[in-house]
Amino acid sequence: MRLTLMTDYALRVLMYAAQQPERLCTIAEVAEAHGISEAHLTKVTHRLALGGWLETVRGKGGGLRLAQLPAAINLGAVVRACEPDFALVECFAADSRCVLTGRCGLAGVLDEALSAFLRSLDGRTLAEVLPRQASIRLPLGRRRPPATERTGARRAASFGATTAGSAVATR
Repeated sequence: MRLTLMTDYALRVLMYAAQQPERLCTIAEVAEAHGISEAHLTKVTHRLALGGWLETVRGKGGGLRLAQLPAAINLGAVVRACEPDFALVECFAADSRCVLTGRCGLAGVLDEALSAFLRSLDGRTLAEVLPRQASIRLPLGRRRPPATERTGARRAASFGATTAGSAVATR
């Protein structure tokens, strides 16, 4: 099984935004940090905003930030929202033409494995998968603005304190 780039990028955007709670992030910044196309990230960001995981601010000085605490963002829900389907094999698809459909035990085994995979993601949050470092480094040549210039400074006071303790989970 392989997740689509949409899902991969969605998880990267959420992780990046979670590590920058005191300010808005831009699509260009995330694209540069991960070496991803801005056009792809625009689509991903839109989907994440529709799902209620990201808040976007338009216009000059705009950007994106988490709409929820990292501990409240369920990975299973994000993956389900971003993946077009979970048809691991042809017989899982609605238009299957497999001659073994209904007579093969493989479909049941694969369905059980897929269910276990999704159940595992359902038991995890964004807070649990954040990198252990303090934050993702901004690309060379970029500097973080002083605290007085950062957008959302008031929001960061309460949001940042909560995420700092939940950013690292050990198992």
